[in-house]
Amino acid sequence: MARIAGVNIPTNKRVIIALQYIHGIGAKKAEEICEKVSIPLDRRVNQLSDADVIQIRETIDRDYLVEGDLRRDVAMNIKRLMDLGCYRGLRHRRGLPVRGQRTHTNARTRKGKAKPIAGKKK
Repeated sequence: MARIAGVNIPTNKRVIIALQYIHGIGAKKAEEICEKVSIPLDRRVNQLSDADVIQIRETIDRDYLVEGDLRRDVAMNIKRLMDLGCYRGLRHRRGLPVRGQRTHTNARTRKGKAKPIAGKKK
């Protein structure tokens, strides 16, 4: 099992798919990494040599923001918005949808389980 960027990537999958298990790497970036390291797209993780794995690890460390650093950056951006007190920051603070979705109905993912209001019947 190869360990890249602090994540154990699955061994029996193709390299492009396995790299997407790392937070911050999607299909496009996984393809770019394979191109930079010159690994064929149909190669599987268990077929990689140790040198290939080290080369992938170095490429990711050098060129991409992934895992903990990326999570920290996103958290700091959200905290900055909340500290500013801008509209988006207030929505984050209140746990409501940030990007203009309706909240009268729906928005259950952000708002959580529905809380009953005493005496409210239509």
